[in-house]
Amino acid sequence: VQLQASGGGLVQTGGSLRLSCEASGRTSSSYAMAWFRRAPGKGREFVASITRSGDNTYYANAVKGRFTISRDVAKNTIYLQMNSLKPEDTAVYYCAADLLLPVLDRLGDAQMKYWGQGTLVTVSS
Repeated sequence: VQLQASGGGLVQTGGSLRLSCEASGRTSSSYAMAWFRRAPGKGREFVASITRSGDNTYYANAVKGRFTISRDVAKNTIYLQMNSLKPEDTAVYYCAADLLLPVLDRLGDAQMKYWGQGTLVTVSS
């Protein structure tokens, strides 16, 4: 499956962005999907994930209450609605897919089978 992330850009503190990740090659509903990010000079970290059905979602503590992950099965697309953005949210955001939800390691990262190319989000102070 191929993943194409989009929607990144420059936004001011407190603003909002919506990222999209379109899957092709196989229906995205076959996979659990997730968003990760890598801030400048830091390692990759988990942001949010969603089950195949879309019934369950999970979030990193740093984004809980501000970000919402969702999926549109008909469009083979997942979204990450990001509100109340902070400068520390600045990062390259990656979507990922696998048969199971990500299992995080001690650094907050995970191995997923398929990855998108990343989209840059910059939050200015």
